[in-house]
Amino acid sequence: MSLFNPSRDEVRQFFFNTWALYHQQKPLSDLEKIALEVIQMHPEYHAILSHPEQFSQQEYFPEMGETNPFLHMSLHLSAIEQISINQPTGITHIYEKLKQQHLDTHPAQHDILDCLAETIWNAQHNKTPLNSELYLELLNKRLK
Repeated sequence: MSLFNPSRDEVRQFFFNTWALYHQQKPLSDLEKIALEVIQMHPEYHAILSHPEQFSQQEYFPEMGETNPFLHMSLHLSAIEQISINQPTGITHIYEKLKQQHLDTHPAQHDILDCLAETIWNAQHNKTPLNSELYLELLNKRLK
């Protein structure tokens, strides 16, 4: 798997494998341990991850109100990495404030995911690089 630009199938296989290794009580890599934490935050995805043969090629249509669980979990991993290295600068501080605001890590991460998704959408829509200033501006708007 390409670490920096995995294909859709590679991302899905990573989550399927992590879930399978966990159930087989086999050792997990550091990244798999983080992915497992994300998976455990989302029990609504457990049935999907338990049936790779059924869901590995499943299409998800946001315009029909469907959430792509693999994209959602991947965004969690991105947010966790950004927080761990404080990139963009200030995100760790914002995350700490969001955790205090929500009294929970999961909704705090979801605030970050929403802002990250909007920033990615803007970059794709405008055919521009990711705008970290916009991202931080969106994040700061989540603080009360």
